Amino acid sequence: MALALLAGSAQAQDYVQSEGPLSDTAFYRLVACAAPPDGPCAKPFYRWIKPEITVGITTRSRAFLGGKLKRAEASVTRALQYLDDVDMGITLSPAQTAPDIAIHLLDIPRGTKISGTDTLLDGHTMANAITTLDISGSTISKAYIGFSNTLTIRQYESVMLEEITQALGLITDIENPYYNSRSIFSQSADNSLKTLGQQDRMALTRHYPPS
Repeated sequence: MALALLAGSAQAQDYVQSEGPLSDTAFYRLVACAAPPDGPCAKPFYRWIKPEITVGITTRSRAFLGGKLKRAEASVTRALQYLDDVDMGITLSPAQTAPDIAIHLLDIPRGTKISGTDTLLDGHTMANAITTLDISGSTISKAYIGFSNTLTIRQYESVMLEEITQALGLITDIENPYYNSRSIFSQSADNSLKTLGQQDRMALTRHYPPS
């Protein structure tokens, strides 16, 4: 699954293990602050403080030209539709220039160190996809998402939805077989889930309560 990192800190914990269905509170704390069930947070809570977040593809490597690029662009559109359908206190909209969440389609395979993007992605090891956050205190000011050239086209929609969701501050995956078909945050899922699960939506509304 995707790797979430924080700018200006050590590599963030990728996932937290648990078993069986979690309460809404336990699920939210796990994905928002890496808290194991009944345990303390391992990360701060990170949030955007502006009400509208823009999202767009800013790097289109030649490896993605053609059908891959069209699928990636469609995946962004679909992800924003799913997220804006959630009753939360922020909205997301597409932007072609200087988006808050900048997506980079990179000609870099999984397992390779990223370089040459002139962003906070540089220096990190590429997963199928990777997200970095530019943070000040507990506030997110910018997010960068990198897609590898080894991600299969059938995975784009699921991974795009997860990465954009994690760019909103829900940065920890969950290692728990119960959630493989129930949450976009599942660490062991096969990226076939293309919608937000019920508790995914709950976590978003807790992180950004509707006004």
